[in-house]
Amino acid sequence: MKSTRLPGKVMMDLGGKSVLSHVLERCLRIKNADVVCCALPEGSENDKAAEAAQKTGVKIFRGSENDLVDRYHRAATDLQADVIMRVTSDCPLIDPQVCADVIDLRQCEGVDYACNNMPLAWPHGLDCEAFTYNLLEKSLTEEKRTWAREHVSVWMRENDNVSRASLPGPGSDIVCQRWTVDYQEDLEFMRCLMEKFPADNPSPNFEEIAAIISTHPELLKINKKYTEDHRKTEEQPKHERI
Repeated sequence: MKSTRLPGKVMMDLGGKSVLSHVLERCLRIKNADVVCCALPEGSENDKAAEAAQKTGVKIFRGSENDLVDRYHRAATDLQADVIMRVTSDCPLIDPQVCADVIDLRQCEGVDYACNNMPLAWPHGLDCEAFTYNLLEKSLTEEKRTWAREHVSVWMRENDNVSRASLPGPGSDIVCQRWTVDYQEDLEFMRCLMEKFPADNPSPNFEEIAAIISTHPELLKINKKYTEDHRKTEEQPKHERI
């Protein structure tokens, strides 16, 4: 709710639902996830987001506004989770199958941490990461940088002693596309895109969305000015509350 670039973005309307509702409904379709939890900040300004999340049927946990490592650790402890998948609340097109593949990748490779953006391999907005509870607990102890604790996984992605794997992407220039909501132009792109979703398929998967965009390339012009910046900065931690 306190996004510096687009305040209140998670509760903005997309086709009659909030951005957050789209995210959580898609997360509920991740086939190998046992439970979906919306880990919100404390504070009355987040009450509407909590209400929206509750309506989707997910678990609710409320914790620190700025220390996300602590918030995630407390939520995971409360849920007795062995493995945690992180999906951010500004990704209304998150793909359940891609998420499931990242979860499987971590288990199959036997690593502490798995993601799909080291290096960049998918449209920005399909980003997800999975890590063990033990690794999260180490982060709670080891990560001392205040700014890094706002972003959950910086220590996991940087530490040389952490075993990692990354899910290969589909290739091509699609990696440059923005399917997230950080700016007003992103929201406009998302609204225009969703208007083109088939009536009988209101929640298409990654391949189906890519096909729609391929048929309507003019959509990419809406938020184009931010796509190049993403490629330059994505490997750097974001100083943005999401």
